[in-house]
Parts: sequence; C-alpha cells; structure tokens
Amino acid sequence: MVAAAAAVRPVSFRRLGVLLRAPLPCGLTTSRVAAPFPRRTADSMKICQLQLTATRFSKQNNSGEDDELLSELKDKWDAMENKSSLALYGAGAILAVWISLVVVRSLDSVPLLPGILELVGLSYSGWFVYRYLLFQENRKELAGVIDDIKRRIVGDDE
Repeated sequence: MVAAAAAVRPVSFRRLGVLLRAPLPCGLTTSRVAAPFPRRTADSMKICQLQLTATRFSKQNNSGEDDELLSELKDKWDAMENKSSLALYGAGAILAVWISLVVVRSLDSVPLLPGILELVGLSYSGWFVYRYLLFQENRKELAGVIDDIKRRIVGDDE
C-alpha cells in the first residue's frame, strides 16, 4: 500500500531516470505502478523508423509518375477549346455541393427525421440486395443493366 502511494507521488526530474530504471516493489505488476511518462519500447522505435522509411520510399518513386500525370493534365487542358465553360461547370458543381450540404444539415436538425431517413436507406439497401445480389440470375440481370448504361454513356452502338 505504501509502495503504491509512493509511486503516485510527484517525482523530481533528477530522480526520474533512477525511478524508471528501478525494479518494481515485490507484489506489484507494471499496470499498477503509475509512471509519470510513458516508456518507449524498441518495437515503437522500429515502427517509427518503418513509417519514416516508407514515407521516404514513396516520395522517391512517385516523382516520375507525378510528372507524367501533370504533363498529361497540361496536355488535356491545352487541348480544350472552351476553358471558360469548364470553369463555369466546376463552379456550378461546387455550388451544388454546398447547397446540398446546407439542405442536409437543415434536415438533420429536425427531430426524428434522421432516424426515419436512416430506416428508409436501410430498407432500400435490403431490397436492393434481395432484388439484385442474392440470386445468380438477378446478378446477371444487374450486370446487363450496368453494361447497357455504360454503352449509352460511351456511345457504342454495337
């Protein structure tokens, strides 16, 4: 009991190193002794070194891919004829996202409505799984519908 009270008592910085290296009092486990600062283990140092090495490695290898991507984007930007319409569409998309966020926040503040909408979403998800994903012939039908939509978007009339 006295040893546990002594471990919780504030310790000066000069005695801190001695206290952390001192053996534990008999009968106490490491979880019962309150250390003033967390100890660094060899495993945590290895993880930090591994993350640092992975960060360095990823930055070195992606520079060529980044340059290729930037040059590709620059070529596409130069090939565009009507740049002002792209800027207008981009601004419209940002405005639409902002308006939708405002609407969702206002609907979220209404009592009971978020729970009801969550229930509607879960029930629709359950219906979709039952209708299209549960049986093999329905999965084939869904794949056909998706392929049809892709053909209409791309414009292939095969």
